Amino acid sequence: MTIYNRLIAPTPKLFQNIRNIGLTIATIGGIIISAPIALPAILITIGGYLTVAGGVISAVSQLTINDNATNDEQ
Repeated sequence: MTIYNRLIAPTPKLFQNIRNIGLTIATIGGIIISAPIALPAILITIGGYLTVAGGVISAVSQLTINDNATNDEQ
């Protein structure tokens, strides 16, 4: 199965929720990084980690597929 096929295959409901949580975490990290006020360096570092972690969580969750739905189509 190619990555493209995995992207268009149905994602289980649990992993859709996990993907949305990951996107929220990445958004919060992005907001911290781009804050218009001066923040301590530790907060900027945490914002960067949140952005990366949220992106990874979202990507892995999006590539998870429902095998039952894929097997039924074949």
